[in-house]
Amino acid sequence: MIYQQIILAKKEKRKLLAILIDPDKITLSEIPSLSEKIKQSPATHILVGGSIVAENVMDLFVIDLKKYTQLPIIIFPGHPSQISHHADGLLFLSLLSGRNPEFLIEHHINSVEILHNSNLEIIPTGYILINGGKETAVQRVSQTIPIERNDINLAYKTAKAGEYLGKKLIYLEAGSGAEKPVPFEIIEKVSKSLNIPLIVGGGIRSKKAIDEAFTAGANLVVIGTAFENDTNFFNQ
Repeated sequence: MIYQQIILAKKEKRKLLAILIDPDKITLSEIPSLSEKIKQSPATHILVGGSIVAENVMDLFVIDLKKYTQLPIIIFPGHPSQISHHADGLLFLSLLSGRNPEFLIEHHINSVEILHNSNLEIIPTGYILINGGKETAVQRVSQTIPIERNDINLAYKTAKAGEYLGKKLIYLEAGSGAEKPVPFEIIEKVSKSLNIPLIVGGGIRSKKAIDEAFTAGANLVVIGTAFENDTNFFNQ
């Protein structure tokens, strides 16, 4: 069970690292070489998805990935059309920082029949967008405003409300390609308040930034754009 492994890692204070792969940015022909780089990295999980992914791509993408890696593959969906039965799990994301009903509940309703007939491990996740210094794809697609970087209290209360609502994970996100990662102070405040695992991603472009996120209290850090731009990222 993916979630139980994350819970155990939190209990044992082990650091988890996920590489986020966006099928809109990576071609199927690149998967073998990409997978080899992932094997050489300290990654413990692979997330697949994005804000905008062409239909019918996800199945092919996940099937190909599974040929080359034994790591758990988790769908990181921006829309029900991105769900693949071939993955191991799915982050069932509710965008708690926004007030767009599509991303709070509507997409979830539309995905029920797909998920009901799958063997995916479904992990309810509170998704919180933090201002990363520029407008990101998540912000454009969801048409929601991120929480400001200095509003630590709102970020904390939103995350804690997500836990009270029964979310099993909280995901603090600066957005793909963000100029700045989620502030240390927000990660620290949220982490100390939660009894559930905390994921942090967006705008993380160096080993130092990864270490800072872990030091602040992240249980799982997600690397996306930095790895896409330089698959030798972990050789630094």
